[in-house]
Amino acid sequence: MNRDSMRAILSRYYEEPVSAFFEKLGFSPNGVTLLGLAVTCVSALFIGAGALLIGGLVMLSGAALDLIDGGLARRKGIATKFGALLDSVSDRIQEAIVLLGLLIYYLNASSDSVLGVFSYDKLGVILSYTAFIGSILVSYLRARSEGLGIECKIGIMTRPERVLALGFGLVVAHWAPSAVMIVLFVLTVLGLLTTAQRLYHSWSTLEE
Repeated sequence: MNRDSMRAILSRYYEEPVSAFFEKLGFSPNGVTLLGLAVTCVSALFIGAGALLIGGLVMLSGAALDLIDGGLARRKGIATKFGALLDSVSDRIQEAIVLLGLLIYYLNASSDSVLGVFSYDKLGVILSYTAFIGSILVSYLRARSEGLGIECKIGIMTRPERVLALGFGLVVAHWAPSAVMIVLFVLTVLGLLTTAQRLYHSWSTLEE
């Protein structure tokens, strides 16, 4: 099952009914976007305080809200360029704030050294930062490529995969603390790989 098929299923069974519910509540698309951002900021507070399970669940709730603003805009017939811009900015802030929460969590923790060089939690700080770099590069390459007229949605680790992986890692970390560290490492590696994929795609398209 590819991404388009998954998107169609989500649209039919989640986005459409939930956006209809928020329409009845009187929410605007931008209001839902900002609500999702606020929920994600709350999740970062839990994560920074060490409540990874709650933080992960709240983060996934914020991500779930992020799926319906577009559907709500289409239902109301008020899709705007500013709404799309606000959604993109909100996405970047959400990823950054969650990773900041993790960085704070690891900075406040203390553990034994790794190979006598630095602590296990300092490795978490580094991986939180490198995962953020990978996320920003992937997003920037798409934006810059599309500014040059190139569609650039390819890649093994796009935003939906990053959000699901990080949310899964945070929840599982309640029982297996190393889960988040593993996810951050995977996000770093696959984020850089996706950056390379998109850079090559853009280069090859421009060379045609």
